[in-house]
Amino acid sequence: MSAVSVYVPRDASAVALDADGVAAEIGRQARERGVAVRIVRNGSRGLSWLEPLVEVASPEGRVAYGPVGTADVANLFEAGFLAGAPHRLSLGPIDQHPYLKSQQRVTFARVGVIDPVSVAEYVAYDGFQGLREALQTSPVDIVRVVTESGLRGRGGAAFPTGIKWKTVLEQAAPQKYIACNADEGDSGTFADRMLMEGDPFQLIEGMTIAGLAVGATQGYIYLRVEYPHAHRVLGEALAAARRTGFLGQNIMGSGAHFDIDVRLGAGAYICGEETSMLESLEGRRGEVRVRPPLPAIKGLFGMPTVVNNVITLASVPAILHKGAEAYRQLGSGKSRGTLPIQLAGNLKHAGLVERAFGLTLRELLYDYGGGSASGRPLRAVQIGGPLGAYVPASQFDTVVDYETLSGIGALLGHGGIVAFDDTVDMARMARYAMAFCAHESCGKCTPCRIGSTRGVEVIDRIVAGTDREQNLALLNDLCETMVHGSLCGLGGMTPFPVQSALKYFPEDFLPQSPVASR
Repeated sequence: MSAVSVYVPRDASAVALDADGVAAEIGRQARERGVAVRIVRNGSRGLSWLEPLVEVASPEGRVAYGPVGTADVANLFEAGFLAGAPHRLSLGPIDQHPYLKSQQRVTFARVGVIDPVSVAEYVAYDGFQGLREALQTSPVDIVRVVTESGLRGRGGAAFPTGIKWKTVLEQAAPQKYIACNADEGDSGTFADRMLMEGDPFQLIEGMTIAGLAVGATQGYIYLRVEYPHAHRVLGEALAAARRTGFLGQNIMGSGAHFDIDVRLGAGAYICGEETSMLESLEGRRGEVRVRPPLPAIKGLFGMPTVVNNVITLASVPAILHKGAEAYRQLGSGKSRGTLPIQLAGNLKHAGLVERAFGLTLRELLYDYGGGSASGRPLRAVQIGGPLGAYVPASQFDTVVDYETLSGIGALLGHGGIVAFDDTVDMARMARYAMAFCAHESCGKCTPCRIGSTRGVEVIDRIVAGTDREQNLALLNDLCETMVHGSLCGLGGMTPFPVQSALKYFPEDFLPQSPVASR
């Protein structure tokens, strides 16, 4: 009798909920019962409220059960879950689950499906097909394909990826680099982590294609130190890719060379900004560089450097494999392709949703998120991390793409959406934005370093009712100074949540606000 494959995520979110214990208990119960079981530690599919999500391979497909605790395992065996039998935790065939069925998974197509450190499984699911195509394509044509796909940076700036690559390709230099910014520090974001833990070869493949496109032979993944699980998976995957000839010297017998090292950041939010990250990679204090020159011209160690985030680079293999037009057909307007949206905060069904640009916030919050976990009305969402604007419920029908959100004064950023119900105190949230900036500022420019500290004090005076009108005017002036005078996005974007909170929720800034009195 062949062993039954049972999938238990090794993703950090599942491990935090004792997935390791569940996997160990499944193994123990199988041994006691004399049943042959093959336990595969896959990534997470992104249904966070159902973790640990256990799947069993059956002739009809993968049948899921969740959330599974160690105390549930014996009962699952008794119910016959290895044959996909019904159980109170049964979710049926996982690919038919409503949360997944309507998604358009391109970048996350393999996440949660395969063993993340198995080269054989990655290849079986179309892995390294983009790299094979790139090895038979000139650098100029690789850049052309990426440009025509409409891919824009998924880290927040949304800069056209092909233009950045073309700039690096055109530079004459003895050495060029690919720097992957994996310092995912925005609140409510976890897509980078999920991809690195669930499909690291896709990132490796994307970086290698980028290297071929611009003439770089060395890449670095700048990983936040708070991601130890991703660090371990990346280490295993890089070693496996080198062993099997997909990374390092003479890639796939082509004569091309490209290798990748992982470097750990020290937990500074500012190092999510590309030039601060480069400073840190060079061994210095993470501090913003004055631009120009741009990193594409003078970047890491003074050499031309492509700086992209995890999702941007991981989007590239599918573009090379299936063509620019197939990717470009997804999306709307100038926002092409798909974006992994991360739903967090006060929602019943927090998790990851990958869809083409063009659906609305309301669809995300209610069709996928299930509304508030508290059962109270949703009052606002913050999009794009701690520096993103607050969007009120009256604007939940806004289409999610770069231009439409920008049109209402919001930004998409890295695709994180944090939801709040009607008990949230927006004055307190605005104050937090200023306090966050004060704590995380690199200190190089005065508007960010001093402005954020003064901003906290001014908001405190407004809420206390001290010289209210004068301090409101002062806060607006301070925000404008930070927007136009800061060296980078940290200081320049900190006013966005403050200004949006003042605009849409002015009642929360009164000395006895309706929220504060609850």
